[in-house]
Amino acid sequence: MAAASSLSRRDFNVLEKIKDPESNPLTAVIVDATLPKDPNITDTSVYDRVSKKERDIVLAMQQLEMQLAGLRPATTTEPIEEYRQCVSRLGELISEYPNYASARNNRAQALRRLYGDTMLLTGVGDSNRLLQDIDNSEKSQAAASTLLDLDEAIALLTPKSLFASISPQAGKTLSLAHTQRAAIYHMTAKSFQAGHAASVPGRKEATWKKMEFEEAASRDFASGGRYGNEIAKGLAVSTNPTAKLCGQMVREAMKKEYGPAYAE
Repeated sequence: MAAASSLSRRDFNVLEKIKDPESNPLTAVIVDATLPKDPNITDTSVYDRVSKKERDIVLAMQQLEMQLAGLRPATTTEPIEEYRQCVSRLGELISEYPNYASARNNRAQALRRLYGDTMLLTGVGDSNRLLQDIDNSEKSQAAASTLLDLDEAIALLTPKSLFASISPQAGKTLSLAHTQRAAIYHMTAKSFQAGHAASVPGRKEATWKKMEFEEAASRDFASGGRYGNEIAKGLAVSTNPTAKLCGQMVREAMKKEYGPAYAE
């Protein structure tokens, strides 16, 4: 095998195409560290002040998570309630700075932790969520809020054209927002059963079926990968329903060609 250093850019592009048939090297993200960290808050002093508020809230949630996991001594008797208060503080920050995408992305992550990645479906449990005893109305409201936050974060940070530059910080947040939305869609598809419908009134997802959630998850994983998340990039291929169907067709053809031994 040729050494990596001897491979040309074209060679790398071909290898990437083999790994992901839908990849396009011409649409590679252009990262520019000289750009403002957030394209919607270009005043450095304002950005520093807002991001510090956000970091303080996120740190408080991380400490509560450690307490819940038994990794640090208890500092409160109601850690989940304090976690919800942190979510409310993020909401206050978003109300003050509605175009600050990072806070929206973090609030969506916190809501996922509280209500689980199957929050779009009623009657579906999730042992990983913090809130176990919740009514369907509260769950639906949280699901709609989570998706709206991710939609807004993505809209705020997505470059205006394929060839526009993006800062490293904005790129990371954009990658996380796409990956988070993909995770919700993916878990919804995995849990989707006949007769199910997403409980998010007024949103497009309310009419989606299993296949549409799978396709949307694959697209968002691909976008998350495009902006830097390698795990999302890999999941984009493995969750692509068309790619999975093609793979199944190839396996069936190979079994017919080479017999049952191929399937072993």
